Amino acid sequence: MRKRISLLAACGVAALGIAATPAHAADPALVLAGPAEIGLRPHPGQSGEPQKTSVAFRLVNDTASAFDRRSTFTIDLSGLKGVADVTLAKQQGSDCTLTEAAVTCTRPALWKGETRVVDLDLSAAKGSKAGATADLTVTGEAEGATFRSATTTVRVGGPDLVLERARLKEEQKPGDTQNLSVVFANEGTESVKGVVLEVRTTHGIDLLEQYDNCSYSEDTGEGQPLNTGWSTAQCLLEGEYTPGAVYGVDGPLTLKAAPHAFADTLTYAVYADGHQPKAAGTAKKPAGGKKLAVRERAAGASARSGDLDPWNNMQEFDFRTRNSADLVAWPVSLAGGVGETVRADFGFRNNGPAWVAELRSGESVARTDIVIPAGTKVTRVPAGCHGVNADGTAREQALGAPRYFCSTGHVVGERERFAYPFELKIEQVVANAAGSVSVGRWTPEGTAGQPWDPNHANDKAPVVIAAKDGGASPTPTTSATSSPTATATASATPSATSGTATHGGLAATGSSAGPLALGGAVLVAAGGGLVLAFRRKTGTHA
Repeated sequence: MRKRISLLAACGVAALGIAATPAHAADPALVLAGPAEIGLRPHPGQSGEPQKTSVAFRLVNDTASAFDRRSTFTIDLSGLKGVADVTLAKQQGSDCTLTEAAVTCTRPALWKGETRVVDLDLSAAKGSKAGATADLTVTGEAEGATFRSATTTVRVGGPDLVLERARLKEEQKPGDTQNLSVVFANEGTESVKGVVLEVRTTHGIDLLEQYDNCSYSEDTGEGQPLNTGWSTAQCLLEGEYTPGAVYGVDGPLTLKAAPHAFADTLTYAVYADGHQPKAAGTAKKPAGGKKLAVRERAAGASARSGDLDPWNNMQEFDFRTRNSADLVAWPVSLAGGVGETVRADFGFRNNGPAWVAELRSGESVARTDIVIPAGTKVTRVPAGCHGVNADGTAREQALGAPRYFCSTGHVVGERERFAYPFELKIEQVVANAAGSVSVGRWTPEGTAGQPWDPNHANDKAPVVIAAKDGGASPTPTTSATSSPTATATASATPSATSGTATHGGLAATGSSAGPLALGGAVLVAAGGGLVLAFRRKTGTHA
């Protein structure tokens, strides 16, 4: 049984979907969008209330500006009769009213980007049959704009894969191993042909086994062949998975805490084949002769959840590994004549052994606090840094500030080095002129030691400058021990190589011992953006 429901959206916007109203050349084209399909738990009859499933329709405005005219959205509900009941969700992005025949929503304007149009709660109608379907089609019209339609198919019943939560230890130490037990059920009304198991781990957790029916990849940054901290395994488990049956993956899936593990995350999920998310990066398939299998479990065993909620396809764990990361600021020594401009890298390195990542919040892991020596003026500031007053309070002017705060991204890899390239003009000779570089967690005044950093004595290093009245050419040097395994670069286009970082197109190779000389060629990208690069397992990614 299949019915069509027309969601008419009189809207000053274009919509995603089927037919489009003709538009003048200057009219904006906006897009209405919604999920391709939603499933409803069958009506329980006299045994209780039906479970609700939400569906959200939104509008996408990819034009250069907001659409500032009144929009009206109308949903014809006549086709839902006998299939599903509808109510308005408690919170709406528009002014909406509901009658037996239709839902009507209005908005005075539509912003750039995405605008929420309407949220509906649907449940299977009493007496509806499993397999019954109806289409929700959203369309629109308004003066001065065009739109296209989007269709969501509403289905009563269907498969429902439900994943049981494994018993894993949250606290661990480097080198610890534990097996991931995967048990899932089909709590729906229809069979599934083929299931894909997806296991995702962050940089500090290794999945030891590899199977021929699995593909393995590492997430990459946009447009970059660099690891963002996650690795993904997707395994195709062939066969038919029937309603009411419970299944267990038959084969070890061993999780091991790496030497650099610290605060890490595991997610694992099961999807009907063809509905799994696309893995980021280039997938690799082994050919070792081993295959991950699955077997049906005894009827008494069951997964814990029992609704058509796609979120119960996934489980997630956070691990805390007893480890530390030693952030070390390096000293900087500069020389030059009055009137000359010198270039210098201020920054720090992570001596490990742990990596540190704020994967959930996305916040910066560490701040670098740079105090500029007296007699010099900053003439070029790298991305990721901003000028402040001497007491750390905000200021509008970026150049010429006495102090700078620079932030990392949300990941600091083990053995990583962060360099913030500045340019400074020597304006006068000041005896014993000195500044400093400090690294740590954010505070209103600057920085303080990180709780996971075992040695706060090396969080701060001096910056000194030998200024002359004229004649000598600038020879900035940095006295610091660096690791050749990874380097943070100041470049608008991030790149990663084995032991070499690119600064504005010129290569700077680290040294594992002794002072590291940073000449003008190395620091030519002083105005570029800071990019963190370290590769999983070998020490470089972005």
